[in-house]
Amino acid sequence: MTTVTNSSGSNGVMTPASSTAAGTAQSPAGLKTHFKTPEGRYKLQYEKSHPSLLHYAHGKTVTQVTLAHLKDKPAPSTPTASSSSSFSTSSGVRSAAARLLGGSNGSRALSFVGVNGSSSKSNGGSTRNGSTAASTSSSSMANLNFDGKGTYLIFNVGDAIFISDLNSHDKDPIKSINFGNSNPVCHAFDQDAKDGHDLLIGLSSGDVYSVSLRQQLQDVGKKLVGAQHYNKDGSVNTSRCSCVAWVPGGDGAFVVAHADGNLYVYEKNKDGAGDSSFPVIKDQTQFSVSHSRYSKSNPVARWHICQGSINSISFSNDGAYLATVGRDGYLRVFDYSKEILVCGGKSYYGALLCCAWSMDGKYILTGGEDDLVQVWSMEDRKVVAWGEGHNSWVSGVAFDSYWTSPNSGDNGETIMYRFGSVGQDTQLLLWDLEMDEIVVPLRRPPGGSPTYSTGSQSSHWDNVVPLGTLQPAPSMRDVPKVSPLVTHRVHTDPLSGLIFTQESILTACREGHIKVWVRPDIVESQSSNSETLLATSLKEKPSLSSKITNSSYK
Repeated sequence: MTTVTNSSGSNGVMTPASSTAAGTAQSPAGLKTHFKTPEGRYKLQYEKSHPSLLHYAHGKTVTQVTLAHLKDKPAPSTPTASSSSSFSTSSGVRSAAARLLGGSNGSRALSFVGVNGSSSKSNGGSTRNGSTAASTSSSSMANLNFDGKGTYLIFNVGDAIFISDLNSHDKDPIKSINFGNSNPVCHAFDQDAKDGHDLLIGLSSGDVYSVSLRQQLQDVGKKLVGAQHYNKDGSVNTSRCSCVAWVPGGDGAFVVAHADGNLYVYEKNKDGAGDSSFPVIKDQTQFSVSHSRYSKSNPVARWHICQGSINSISFSNDGAYLATVGRDGYLRVFDYSKEILVCGGKSYYGALLCCAWSMDGKYILTGGEDDLVQVWSMEDRKVVAWGEGHNSWVSGVAFDSYWTSPNSGDNGETIMYRFGSVGQDTQLLLWDLEMDEIVVPLRRPPGGSPTYSTGSQSSHWDNVVPLGTLQPAPSMRDVPKVSPLVTHRVHTDPLSGLIFTQESILTACREGHIKVWVRPDIVESQSSNSETLLATSLKEKPSLSSKITNSSYK
């Protein structure tokens, strides 16, 4: 998930999303509920949001979204956990969510935070503003038996973290966690965590927590439970957390980037309050790495990356490389284990706000204040394409790893990539990049500019950039331009991120509203199954909603 710098919303007021009933999508005037691509129509399936009354004691922040997939519950370790469940694990999170949310009558039984930080009194139903009733004894029992298996959306708004069940059409979250002294601004989930702690949460105060997502879902309260606390009260760094990430294959290692240009490496199996002191940074303009002096220290290392904020970080799929983008406008790519700078370069203009890797580790996307989507090649260590189409800052980029290229190479190698971008212009753009046609021929001609067959010789394409070199911004004429395949206005507020899943595209606006755009093949599947669902619902009316959900997301 990408992370952008935190800033106030465009109008300072939370804009409520349009209301959605299960299976239907209503949108404000001017916003279409579908968009077309060569492979078919993407359709707005449903929306996710939050209670409209929120606490902004510490200012507003930009909503980020993390996708979390909880696997089967581990073997029970306590008598309570081993008690028989009132719903089967095969039905997973959908049955759990239906039970926790009060079944089919629409009543709510979970605790949400009001304006003053206290939960509302139990009244057996949801209030008009979207906050829900306090926990009841029945919901406590359901939570104790809740196996948690399923897929969740974790997002921050104001001083709270909200957790929604992705596979439910219900708009409201199933859980809220309140932070009284600071705002959560970034988070990350480790799907391959070997023990309980799999969720990281970074705060605007600089504090970081690691927790078990399953444990948070089982608890009926509105505070973190079983948390490990790092950088408590700014003991290591007093600046705002800008992004957090688990190290792929790192056995519990994670990194935390800060607004002062420093990144810290932690190990979750060490005490969060382990003493760490690092030497004074002699040259703020140079990359440097310092390691802690003691074996029990946590964090174990400090990377000084840049002057100004690190706005986003992203690990390659195998964990070999770490990409960072910052306020200074530079992308930097590091060999993570060797702790060395591999390559990087400057934006055409302004800060870079987001970055993302292709699944094969060959390309990196960046976006920022120059309204461009840059495509970087790890082979050439330089920009190989610019995407022009946004009318404002690009705040989120991602490759669609579930999209299949219609013309993959004979050896199975990917030669066309699908990726997406979102911006403060409220638009989602989809792009197709055919590397075989765009990049390779540009490296072959001995003369001429890369964009045209005639023109001045360009040094940008002469050779592969030397290792460890940060490039200046290339000239506009030196980089081939690509145009978006799809341009679609998806929200009324500026966007902050997007996520591709096997079934859908998720878009999020900075005010905390998320839309789920289902893929064409899923739409067709739903359409063909609608008659069967209707016939089944007449026989088993109470379970209609769960059957619709099951047909939508497998």
